[in-house]
Amino acid sequence: MQTNKQDKRKLIGPGLLAVALVVIVGGFFYYLAQSKKLPEGLIAASGRIEGERIVAAAKYPGRVVKIMAKEGETVSAGAVVAQLEDTTFQSRVEQARQALNGSEAQLRGAQAALDVTQKEVPMAINGAQAAVSQALAMSGKANAVELQARRDAQRHKDLFERGVIERHRYEQADLAWQVAQADLKAAQESVSRAQQGALQAGLGGDKVKAKQQEIGALQAQRERALAAVAEANAILGDLVIKAPATGVVLARLREPGEVVMPGSAILDMVDLDALHLKVYVPESKIGQLRLGLPVRIYIDAQPDQFYSAKVSFIASRAEFTPKEVQTTDERVKLVYAVKLAIDKNPEHKLTPGLPADAVIRWKDDAAWQKPSWK
Repeated sequence: MQTNKQDKRKLIGPGLLAVALVVIVGGFFYYLAQSKKLPEGLIAASGRIEGERIVAAAKYPGRVVKIMAKEGETVSAGAVVAQLEDTTFQSRVEQARQALNGSEAQLRGAQAALDVTQKEVPMAINGAQAAVSQALAMSGKANAVELQARRDAQRHKDLFERGVIERHRYEQADLAWQVAQADLKAAQESVSRAQQGALQAGLGGDKVKAKQQEIGALQAQRERALAAVAEANAILGDLVIKAPATGVVLARLREPGEVVMPGSAILDMVDLDALHLKVYVPESKIGQLRLGLPVRIYIDAQPDQFYSAKVSFIASRAEFTPKEVQTTDERVKLVYAVKLAIDKNPEHKLTPGLPADAVIRWKDDAAWQKPSWK
């Protein structure tokens, strides 16, 4: 019997100790939970301050010659922050310019030839038409002379056959007729040549069109050369890295002498005037939130000061609670990501990565209260 009592004492001792421990631990967590509670209408959350990342990156491959910005320095949008080696691209620009100069010279020559052709063609047509008119007139005159010479030769033949005139007079008239026939033939050939010349002169319009087409081709070639120069200059300009937006340099990701590839980030920046606090709200409370709700944000370094903010984003899907996130109920498994846009950041005291607590007021009559996580 005594042995049984000792065994019971051995069992009761550890049991009471375990019960006491459970009570103490439970009381601690009860106190912890109670201390985290806020009045109705307020939701407490914590997270880290974030900012939209601004990256100054290289568009083309090259060696970094110089980086002008330093970490912590504020850089304005469009400011030059780095320079890539541009020797090769300078040569390409010069080649493109030389090609452009050549195409422009060809175009000017073709334009001058067209101007001359456009002046020569009307003159040639007028001259050819005048030559045709003159040849026709000469042909008409030769035809009349030939007709008269034929009649004279016929009369002299009749007179000779009747013995009225001597033979040599008949022969002279017959010879004159032969000469008139030759002159008529020559005049007719002149008319044919003049008409052929007029046809050729009429082709001057086709020559003008051909010159115009040649100029069109040279203009297209010049446009291509201009595009090549513009492209080469654009590439040359892209070797000068500029800040895409105003921000503070968080990190220099490359240093002079390093070779970068297209899209390689050179500077990591952030806009300290457009920060937000990313928190996670339990699934049970997400229905109380809406965009635009007022928020107060607190940081440990400034315990007596708050920063005004507003709800700017509410995730549409829940996710499991991240390990590093603290919530008012550690048993919560599903939470929604919420972004709280900070209105102002005086003197840029808030920076990305800084932990902060937030109080979201979803009831207008709720009195503000600073959250307590102790």
